[in-house]
Amino acid sequence: MTAHINTTVTTDNTSDLNQVQLIYAGGTFGSYGKPLSALPADTFLPLLLDKIYQNLTSKIEVLPNTCVKDSSQLSPADLAHFFELILMRYAQGYRKFVLITGTDTLSYLGSFLAEAFAGSDLCLALTASMRPLFDANDIHNYHIDAHSDAWGNLSEAIGLASHGEPGVSITFAGESWPAQTVQKIHSHDLMAFTGHQRAGYPANSYQKILPATRRHNWIGDSQHKLPAVLEAAKDTIIPTLYCVPNSADWLATQLDNLLSLPPTGVILMGFGAGNIPYSDKLAATMDTVAAHGHILVCTTQCPYGGVSEAYAAGSWQYEHQVLSAGRLTIPAVYARLLWLHLAYDTPARRRQRWQYSVNKA
Repeated sequence: MTAHINTTVTTDNTSDLNQVQLIYAGGTFGSYGKPLSALPADTFLPLLLDKIYQNLTSKIEVLPNTCVKDSSQLSPADLAHFFELILMRYAQGYRKFVLITGTDTLSYLGSFLAEAFAGSDLCLALTASMRPLFDANDIHNYHIDAHSDAWGNLSEAIGLASHGEPGVSITFAGESWPAQTVQKIHSHDLMAFTGHQRAGYPANSYQKILPATRRHNWIGDSQHKLPAVLEAAKDTIIPTLYCVPNSADWLATQLDNLLSLPPTGVILMGFGAGNIPYSDKLAATMDTVAAHGHILVCTTQCPYGGVSEAYAAGSWQYEHQVLSAGRLTIPAVYARLLWLHLAYDTPARRRQRWQYSVNKA
């Protein structure tokens, strides 16, 4: 017999607020069969809960979620959806969450939710897997694949969430890191992700002890801006320009095309320590695009080290309204720019908040 999924949202005082809220969002984790395809949530979740109840804990329940898809299909509207889903449950007094998604955008979703819940005492562990949970060679019996990383990753995530340490983290292959430090570094190995523990904002903004009044105010403020966040997410994009050995004037043309868009964040992926080829046209275009309201942020294609203003090949751009990404990963840069666009209503406020938060990183 499989476990029954409780889809009733309770608000009475008899609810067990210590129960971990499990969110299933799709991905390889729940795929099955030959060829592999995602099991429907109403088939997969009872099977999964049954395994959890038998082997891990009974203090867990499913938080119903309508956004179940391959993670490569996630959009800003989907990221905002998960913010709303978790916020509503957090407002009812629940603090512990586990979110299962796919690996393609795991670091992007984790970084975004870390930004969105900064200042709270919520505990959220995200995970995924490189191989499906159930053995595809044993059709219809739904046995856990002993060679898969899925069960181990989920077990670690549930353990992390059960402990309740405030913050948003990603757990994978026996390790866990603050979400905004994580990036995917391998396309198919089980050790697919890396991160680090020396994270600044938003990891250091989570409150280990949050008085009831401050939690109430945080939730109230977040619920107040939620409609605007959801509406803005419907048509927001974060343009990204990846530097290859093309001319600087070509880059200027690409930036100039962005003047047709409403003000948003723009990611410049430079060489090395954030080096960008120079031309007078590109420098002038940077000034024009920034005056339009876009926030230009330079990061690096390198997986480690971040950007530096020490090299003339990169430092020139910071005299033309470009902001430094510091040591932030590419997913973290994207997530912060997206959150700033959704949560703050003017380019000036977004730019001010970026400078404050990166200096804290």
